[in-house]
Amino acid sequence: MRIFGEYELDDDRARLDLDVVWQFLSTEAYWGRWRTRAQVEAAIDGSWRVVGAYRGGSMTGFARAFSDGVSSAYLADVFVVASARGSGLGKEIVREMIDNGPGAGFRWMLHTADAHGLYRQFGFAEHTKGRYLEREGVNTESLR
Repeated sequence: MRIFGEYELDDDRARLDLDVVWQFLSTEAYWGRWRTRAQVEAAIDGSWRVVGAYRGGSMTGFARAFSDGVSSAYLADVFVVASARGSGLGKEIVREMIDNGPGAGFRWMLHTADAHGLYRQFGFAEHTKGRYLEREGVNTESLR
């Protein structure tokens, strides 16, 4: 656990408030409102690492990552609740996840349509070297 101002940053899974995570991801997150609560919980359960932010015992932010545990990791579902925005908490959640944890030396990846300035502060950049390939999600029903 690490203190940032009036917030605690912690990677203890038992401390996560899944209701807060579900509320945000199902109503405010542009990137995954289609997921069911069971899918969100399964993604968290399968994550390599999670970081929660707390103020006065209430969860105020979150991030998770999946990884091979050796050399690379993918940052996902980063958010700060509205009442805690503007405090620098998002930056500290990302710092706790990628710089202060066991993956500090990893290659980190993410997809996002926003907050590029935040992620650039941690060395993220658009990949232009032609090495990165991606397959968009496929609707398997359309393949039948």
